[in-house]
Amino acid sequence: MFRTKRRKIDRLDFILAGAQKSGSTALYYFLSKHSNITMGDQQEMHFFDDEEIYSRPIDYELLHRHFALVSSSTIAGECTPIYIYWKPAMERIREYNPKIKLLIILRNPVDRAFAHWNMQRSKGREPLDFLDAVKEEKRRAQEAAPLQSRAYSYVDRGLYAAQIERVFQFFPRKQVKIIKFENFRDKNRKTLDEIFRFLGVKPLTWFRNKDRNVVPYERAITHRERKHIQEIFAEDIAKLEQMLGWNCSDWKL
Repeated sequence: MFRTKRRKIDRLDFILAGAQKSGSTALYYFLSKHSNITMGDQQEMHFFDDEEIYSRPIDYELLHRHFALVSSSTIAGECTPIYIYWKPAMERIREYNPKIKLLIILRNPVDRAFAHWNMQRSKGREPLDFLDAVKEEKRRAQEAAPLQSRAYSYVDRGLYAAQIERVFQFFPRKQVKIIKFENFRDKNRKTLDEIFRFLGVKPLTWFRNKDRNVVPYERAITHRERKHIQEIFAEDIAKLEQMLGWNCSDWKL
């Protein structure tokens, strides 16, 4: 009986690097269902944002041990949405594999911020109401220095322009696929086909939509809250539109 020779992972082929609360769980689901893709044994491996790992000689086996033996036609990836935000991560990823491909999915930063706050509330980690938490963010960031705040970065994570600039500082654009969350949501099949082509694998032959990783909302965002935070993001959204050639008019409603 003929058996396909299997190999051990020695480098990842791609990373789904962010952004948090922007559809990465749904995209991870589709990637993990592809017969020629392995995503390892867990969704978020947090290797390249682990300051303890990088405080000593780097052992990439800590990452690769999450992957079983694969066939020669299988590509390997992982999904940790904080990578786009965590400042040292992109340089670390380039040092690991300068030819790696990156997937990045970006959501309306107002909706992303509110979803982030709601997630923290649902976990009992956020005592403040939304606008109060936004106003306290800079103080909390100072408390987290010199590292970034993982928990309370509602606005900071949605300032995408600087994050994308950092990505392009370390990787050529041809290795980066940036997806607009709203396209992924509304044109799911077409967007997925583009993603699979970018990764160099055939599109899925079957298709069943995946419910997003929705944390129940304790309430909706108010008009006052949306208007306040849209003003914070306005300049950054304009810069991102210019950088990527996007039309983000739907983010400004």
